[in-house]
Amino acid sequence: MYDRYQRKIEYVRISLTDRCNLRCRYCMPEDGVEKLRHEDILRFDEIVRIVRALASLGVRKVRLTGGEPLVRRNVVELVREIRSVPGIESVALTTNGVLLADMAAELV
Repeated sequence: MYDRYQRKIEYVRISLTDRCNLRCRYCMPEDGVEKLRHEDILRFDEIVRIVRALASLGVRKVRLTGGEPLVRRNVVELVREIRSVPGIESVALTTNGVLLADMAAELV
């Protein structure tokens, strides 16, 4: 898959949640942000289906972001499912690290 400048697209970022366990100035204004309803974010089966479709088009790397992706329930299982998609070579997380110590072994 190529963009309009003929650059090969092999990487995708997927936001798992708008929630976070911190309140940093970088992404959380003083008056807060309006939280999305659960039905307005992708379910895990939808995420995996999208990753499968993208992998068939040549995407090889997936980065999971948020908010804080580690606050999403069952994120370890999602990572496991994404890793099992044929063609996906790398799954990475953008995290603040607060919950990482408890999940790192399972995520690897």
